[in-house]
Amino acid sequence: MARSFSLAMLVGGIVLVVFGFADASSLSSDFSHLFTGFPTDRSMWMLAAGAVLSAIGLARLGQGPT
Repeated sequence: MARSFSLAMLVGGIVLVVFGFADASSLSSDFSHLFTGFPTDRSMWMLAAGAVLSAIGLARLGQGPT
C-alpha cells in the first residue's frame, strides 16, 4: 500500500512538473515574463509543487518496505 502511494506521488509530481513547464511557455506566461521578469504564479506553483511531490515520492520509494 505504501509503495503504491509513493509511486502515485512520484508520478503526480512528474505530471505537475510537465504541466508547469508547458504553462511557463504559454502566451500568458510570456506576457507576464515581459512585464515582471517572471513567469505566471500558476506555472511557478505547479513547478514547485511537482518538484516537492516528486522528491517525497522518490524518497519514500527509496526507503524500502516499512
